[in-house]
Amino acid sequence: MVPASLRKETVVAGNEDVGERLDRFLSRVLDLSRTRAQTLLAEGRVRVDGAVPRKSDPVEEGQHIEVEIPEPEALSDEPQDLPLDVIHEDEHLLVVNKEAGMVVHPAPGHPRGTLVNALLHHVDDLSGIGGRLRPGIVHRLDKDTSGLLVVAKRDEAHQRLSDALRERTLERRYLALAWGHLKDDEGQVDAPIGRHQRDRKRMAVVDGGRDAVTRFRVRERWEAADLLDVKLETGRTHQIRVHLLHVGHPVVGDPVYGAGWERGMSGRVRTWARELARRMQRPFLHAAELSFRHPATGAWLTFEAPLPEDLRAVAEWAAGWMRDATGGDHGASEPR
Repeated sequence: MVPASLRKETVVAGNEDVGERLDRFLSRVLDLSRTRAQTLLAEGRVRVDGAVPRKSDPVEEGQHIEVEIPEPEALSDEPQDLPLDVIHEDEHLLVVNKEAGMVVHPAPGHPRGTLVNALLHHVDDLSGIGGRLRPGIVHRLDKDTSGLLVVAKRDEAHQRLSDALRERTLERRYLALAWGHLKDDEGQVDAPIGRHQRDRKRMAVVDGGRDAVTRFRVRERWEAADLLDVKLETGRTHQIRVHLLHVGHPVVGDPVYGAGWERGMSGRVRTWARELARRMQRPFLHAAELSFRHPATGAWLTFEAPLPEDLRAVAEWAAGWMRDATGGDHGASEPR
């Protein structure tokens, strides 16, 4: 007898499925995330005509594919009543404005006090969706990056949002402050990202890394730094920080990729830069806008989060300094 916590699915491959990778096929026909389909294959829960397949095996017409799908694993993580800024919520998902300093999911060194702990207190139907330690998490933000995240409540929503992320139809716009002045007002960085060869805690542009594309537009040019609108085409670890460093303009306040950058400046510019660095307690990086198609209704949704107080104070100081220095209102607009 099959336990109540385990369901079995049997599908027969048709002519239109021929040649598709098995993990992609299972993800599509069973409405699973690609990662979950690969996990089921790795655990030996898939049989193709009675034999154990590989995830990369191509599908052939007429194959009988049997899949055992366990119910999502119950979470052992502790719900915590933590501040949670919910911008939008419905039965399928919620959009959260994460504060800087909060880790997204539990990890060594951060077992509690995470966004996941807060979500488990706020939502009672997240169990196991997206994995035991990352319930509902579709994408993440670094600990010291503030801004918008979408979280799925149901596996179907998680799958569709993950597909949108992979297919680059889930759009994310960031505000970033970069040291120096970029040559062009608009542009993109297309450079592969992987682990740094000598420091495994850092990422870097490396041959053989995963493809990564970042687009930018200069919003305002201040004395020794540019305020940028940044859009991600891909979502690699530390992508914006690594790509801006790669073009010689690291994120202001970044202790890993941009520490001490102001010391290379001289004269009045150095005085301004040193004051800017003193005012920054974290990287000037904020996920300001998030747009996607609702996984259930198909409606196109856009959410915005203004700069948090710490970054807004820095922006107002910088813009005010520019007004005083030029006698005009250059740089006076408030970033959103």
